[in-house]
Amino acid sequence: MEKIINSYESMFIVSLANGEEAAKATVNKFTGLIAANAEVIQIDEWGKRRLAYPIEDMNDGYYTVATFKCEGDFPAELQRLMNIDESVMRVMVLKLDHEPVVKATEAPAEEATEEAAAEEAPATDAE
Repeated sequence: MEKIINSYESMFIVSLANGEEAAKATVNKFTGLIAANAEVIQIDEWGKRRLAYPIEDMNDGYYTVATFKCEGDFPAELQRLMNIDESVMRVMVLKLDHEPVVKATEAPAEEATEEAAAEEAPATDAE
């Protein structure tokens, strides 16, 4: 039987109680787990942000959003593992109904540089 691959998005907030470096280590642990078991589309580390309301007497958290494609059993296991980890304050894993869209943050800058180089090249040839 053919395995069905779905698109998922996971957002999790890591506690900053042990410092930002410890939070980044936890984020790297779970993004590595996602990369090992799924096809990563995009990982956005939003960094330190203020929470909408205090959680466990904390006002700040380290936010991360991961978009990935995988089989249907991995997201439940991912959420279970994140809920076990005491440094993860909140986690939400959603199945996407649409194909994930990758944000092109560096592509426009590269295109602008190439266009600028192309515009300068004819000017030097004309001289």
